[in-house]
Amino acid sequence: MSPRRDGTLEEEGRLRPPALGLLLAEARGLFEFNASLLLSPLLMRAPRGDGHPVLALPGFLASDLSMAPMRRYLSELGYEAHAWRMGRNLGGLARMRDSLRARLSEIHTATGRKVSVVGWSLGGVYARDLALSAPDMVRYVLTLGSPFANDVRATHATRLYEALSGERVEDLAELREAIAGDLPVPTTSIYSRADGVVNWRTCLLRPSDRAENIEVHLASHLGLGVNPAALWAVADRLAQPEGEFSPFDRAGPFAIAYAPPEQAVSA
Repeated sequence: MSPRRDGTLEEEGRLRPPALGLLLAEARGLFEFNASLLLSPLLMRAPRGDGHPVLALPGFLASDLSMAPMRRYLSELGYEAHAWRMGRNLGGLARMRDSLRARLSEIHTATGRKVSVVGWSLGGVYARDLALSAPDMVRYVLTLGSPFANDVRATHATRLYEALSGERVEDLAELREAIAGDLPVPTTSIYSRADGVVNWRTCLLRPSDRAENIEVHLASHLGLGVNPAALWAVADRLAQPEGEFSPFDRAGPFAIAYAPPEQAVSA
């Protein structure tokens, strides 16, 4: 067993959940939300949207209320932001597939346009699964602190997820492998090495000409969806023309908050 720089432990090739100190520091998410309120005039300088629909999926144990700040921000930028309308997210990757597909289809049919899907934590795992099952309806996938790769048991929520959802992580091996692979649509994973709930290595996708990782310095797991630098990155990525993709430009007003691209994939 050997210690890592971020306090996690690695034994026999397996990842461990974040250190207890990082978990206890998750309360700083409230400060990230307050920072976004204070910096709202700056956030509104982000690229404007083209009106296409965006479906926002909450994390484990969260509801649409947790995604309300992001939906409001995206609506003010010109997007048609939609809630998932399924109550509290109690987990169930396999169990929720049909309901999520139906919600996506409802929005796609009503708007006549492909839908970008933004998912926070477990919501991002759902988002990646939607892109695999319905690529004809999905325009872009953005995940925030979502544990979809490597050893996904390396979180502080795994046991509770299994208890509430009735699903064992090991029983979903084939599905998880597909979700961790390349997607048929452009995608961005936003994460933080200071995440106190999930091991940040579980959030890393394989970079390609349509996929990238963006690391936000010092962001918490519970605050990542309201962190001003993360919100700016979400808005910037969604503003890309449909079918096009270019790497995220870290030279914007929150440049100091992002790690260089080469560091965003190094362990």
